[in-house]
This record gives sequence, C-alpha cells and structure tokens, in this order.
Amino acid sequence: MATLKEQLWDPIAGFGVTFRTMFKKTVTYQYPFEKRPTAPRFHGRHQLNRWPDGLEKCIGCELCAWACPADAIYVEGASNTADERFSPGERYGRVYQINYLRCILCGLCIEACPTRALTMTNEYELADDNRADLIYEKQDLLAPLLPGMEQPPHPMLLGDDETDYYRGAFKAQPGAAGNESGDAR
Repeated sequence: MATLKEQLWDPIAGFGVTFRTMFKKTVTYQYPFEKRPTAPRFHGRHQLNRWPDGLEKCIGCELCAWACPADAIYVEGASNTADERFSPGERYGRVYQINYLRCILCGLCIEACPTRALTMTNEYELADDNRADLIYEKQDLLAPLLPGMEQPPHPMLLGDDETDYYRGAFKAQPGAAGNESGDAR
C-alpha cells in the first residue's frame, strides 16, 4: 500500500523538474551555419604530415595499423629508391587507408607513430551518404603542400641522410629567405 507521500508528493516533485525548465531560455545552436570551435586537443580527422621540404613523414612501419583496436587502418610500405624518394628513410607508406566506418577516433594510432607522421585535426564533419567515400586514401589524408615545399618524389633537401631529418638538424634550403648565413634555425 502506497503512503500518502508517495501518492501526493512524488508526482508534484516529478512535475517540478518540468516546470522549472519550461520557463528557462532555450539555447539553440545553428550548427550547419554557425560552427562552434572545438577544444584544442579534439580528436578529429587524421592527417599525414610532411617535412618542411615536402617529403612525407610516414615511413610505412605499419605500427598505427597494429595499434588500431577497430582494425580501421591499412598500410602497405615500400622502399625508397634513389630515383623516387617519398620520405627521408629507406621506406615510405605506398598505400595508406583509414576506414572511417570502423574508426572510433581513439587516438591510439597517433601514440604508436614513431615519426609523428600521423596526427588528428579538429575537423569533425565526417558524415557522407556514400560508404565508399568514408574510406580515406593517402592523397585524402596528406597535409597540403605549403609554400617552399616540393611535391615528392625528390631527393632529400634538408639533410644528408635521414638522421638529419629526425634530429631536426636541417640544412638551409637554397634560396630560403631570411637564412643567408647557411645555419639551420
């Protein structure tokens, strides 16, 4: 048998929450037209980074694919040659795919990357009406070429070997503005 409190007070208390919120000003976000900024360390779409001369940082080691709990990353490495150099090391990622139908945006692939080639941007609009468009290929993930970068394949411009790249001991690029003395800054 229900007590007098349960019969009378509990329904009033439950409606009290409704009445308290009914007269508050509502907050509506006009999402598609006004995008709110994300947190600085937000995990969004992945990006394959480049060295300052345009060579790719990815060495095709496949550690990101091994670290992915959702098995969303596929990497196929290949060897650089003297004629075709895509990264400073002896290997590069010839095929790189991320399947965003599987990706849970956890960031474990970022932690596994030894060269910091893979990072996550703040881009969060990954929806599409076609499943095939949610499998991002290497050309979709590569960072854009900035001024002063050269499209690979090309020889190493910032150092004599790959250790100069990984240690940050860059040579001055020929014709680089503001660095006439030849020292690496």
